[in-house]
Amino acid sequence: MGHGFGQLHKLRGIITYRLSPFELKAFSGLFSHGIPNSIRRIREEILYVVPPLIVGYIIYDQVEKEHERLMRKNPADYENDQ
Repeated sequence: MGHGFGQLHKLRGIITYRLSPFELKAFSGLFSHGIPNSIRRIREEILYVVPPLIVGYIIYDQVEKEHERLMRKNPADYENDQ
């Protein structure tokens, strides 16, 4: 029972690698690799994402306008009311 926490059993055939959190550089390569990579990924995907969003917005806008038009009363129905 002299095992420490996390070492309660033995794993055979599994190789694990760990890096100490004190040795990691959290922002290493952010400006040299991270931002250019993000720009590249956005440029590659923009043609797949933006056109469906535009079509969806146009459909939504037209449906809302038609709904508003259908909800209005027809003034011709009330011409002879007194």
